[in-house]
Amino acid sequence: MASESIDGATNNERLLAAARLDNEDMLLDVFEKGGFDINFQDGLGNTALHYAASNGSLDVLEHILSHEECDVDPINRLEKATPLHLAVQIEDPEVRKAVVESLLEAGADVTIKDKNGDTAADLLKPEDTEIRALFRKAQAQKSVSRDDIASDDEGEEGSGSGSGTDEE
Repeated sequence: MASESIDGATNNERLLAAARLDNEDMLLDVFEKGGFDINFQDGLGNTALHYAASNGSLDVLEHILSHEECDVDPINRLEKATPLHLAVQIEDPEVRKAVVESLLEAGADVTIKDKNGDTAADLLKPEDTEIRALFRKAQAQKSVSRDDIASDDEGEEGSGSGSGTDEE
């Protein structure tokens, strides 16, 4: 009976249901049919990425993240939480680490604060040293990327002077 109500739903609703139910087949069917918004939010402001992250649905999560239009940092309405905020609260430590890793690799912003002023790192348990290290690495990479962008103009001026390839 549940599948009947899902079958009559829009592809946006089916996208959310697939993420909520960890139903990879339904998600792939939605992707195949098209006509959906990967960043569609329900009444609470949750996207399919929020549901996949909070449920630890790794396969569904990877498919959503692979969609080129996917916003990796959508903020829901109630908690002002991103999928990363929800991922760090997963009970199973291995699943928690895998989901957090996927989100960070996709470029999740570790500096976004929820309604309580907490970043996802603030919500980590003290024993989550591996995930804490992943956060530090992501923060460092983001910092390096910003520095690279800021110094592009300087680097262009002398970039060819030491290569020696023009004379060969």
